[in-house]
Amino acid sequence: MRNTCVRPARRARVLLLADADDPEGRRTDTQIAAIVGLTEKQVKRIRWKFVAEGPAATTTREARSDAGTRRTLDGRAEAQLVALCCSEPPAGRQRWTLRLLVDELCRLQVVAEVCPETVWRRLKKTASSPGSPGGSASRAATAPGSWPGWRRSSTSTPSRSTRPIR
Repeated sequence: MRNTCVRPARRARVLLLADADDPEGRRTDTQIAAIVGLTEKQVKRIRWKFVAEGPAATTTREARSDAGTRRTLDGRAEAQLVALCCSEPPAGRQRWTLRLLVDELCRLQVVAEVCPETVWRRLKKTASSPGSPGGSASRAATAPGSWPGWRRSSTSTPSRSTRPIR
C-alpha cells in the first residue's frame, strides 16, 4: 500500500519542475517523467488539471463516486456460486453456462439480480472453472516426477555417432 503523502508531493514536484520560472529552466515532460518516476501521460494530466482546476485540486485526490456501493456478489454469494459450478449441471445440459448460473443464483435467491459479466469476473478471479486443470474444481494433476516414459538428455548427440557400413 502506498503512503498517502507521496502522491501529493509527487504531483507538487511535477508542477515545480514544469515551472517556467525555475532557476534551471522549464523541463520537458519526458525529463520530468524520468525525474519523478511517472509516465509522460501522467505528467501531462497533472499539468492540465493544474491549469483547469488549480493547485488544490491537483495535489488532493477526489473521493471515488462508487466508494459506497455494495458488491453484487459478496463472499457468501461467491462461495455459493463456486459450489454451484462444482455441482452437476441441470438435466439435459453437459455443463453450466453463464446464463444458467445467473438464472440459478436468482432462483435460489442468492442475489436479486446479477449480470453474466459479473458472474464471469468472479469465476475468473477465483479460478474455479470446472474443467480447467488449474481450477479449484478439478483434481490435482500428476506430478512431473511420477510421469512414465523416457526423458531426453540435454547432452545427447543430434546425429549418428557411428559410420554406416558399406
